[in-house]
Amino acid sequence: MWKRFFIRVRAHHYAEGCQATEIIQIEREQRNEGLWQLKPMGSERMEMRKRQTSLQQEMPGSAQSQQGAGNRGSNACCFCWCCCCSCSWNEDDERARRMSQEARGENLPNCEESSKPTLEEVQSWGQSFDKLMKSPAGRNAFREFLRTEYSEENMLFWLACEDLKKEVNKNLVEEKARLIYEDYISILSPKEVSLDSRVREVINRNMLDPTPHTFDDAQLQIYTLMHRDSYPRFLNSAVYKTLLQSLTDTSSEP
Repeated sequence: MWKRFFIRVRAHHYAEGCQATEIIQIEREQRNEGLWQLKPMGSERMEMRKRQTSLQQEMPGSAQSQQGAGNRGSNACCFCWCCCCSCSWNEDDERARRMSQEARGENLPNCEESSKPTLEEVQSWGQSFDKLMKSPAGRNAFREFLRTEYSEENMLFWLACEDLKKEVNKNLVEEKARLIYEDYISILSPKEVSLDSRVREVINRNMLDPTPHTFDDAQLQIYTLMHRDSYPRFLNSAVYKTLLQSLTDTSSEP
């Protein structure tokens, strides 16, 4: 089963085309600039372009272009094994299975359960990204901010990887790994996260025999991307400042 899956994944990888070429060019620029010892920055540039595209789609007059893009997506038929009507994957079965998962509460909720944060806790988020990500309330606030920047999929992917690490049943590991691949790695997914070609190669190899740590490299890259790219803006956002101010006002009341 997984050998056939890998063959399809390889075909999917070839379909990346210009995107992979652009990433390789960025990596070459990093070598020339002496930045190769740092974590790859190509994903950050891709993230910026993706954010700009999302903002442009929200501008007036973009409805027609969105509709055209939707039509192209619905009729897509290429090397990607997960979207072509001629593939062995049955779309109706997939939809029914996802609806069943939602009914069982297996999909990630809109927000995590958490207690109301204290002023000291919220202040600590501004001092450390690690403290923010270790706090359920902090992740909820950060996720709310990412939603305004059309990059919530980064947090969703990170949470899905954390959930995968806790799984011990081999069959469920394979199922969850496949869903993560479809939802966040496939270039035809609307929730695709920005990863460089090196990490995508690692994922394709790991998908031969999925484990709870199949996406560790990708998860680390997205964590670094959120830290470098989104976290500084979160600290200056209305989401964080409003929450901080409300708790400050509450603590100062007699």
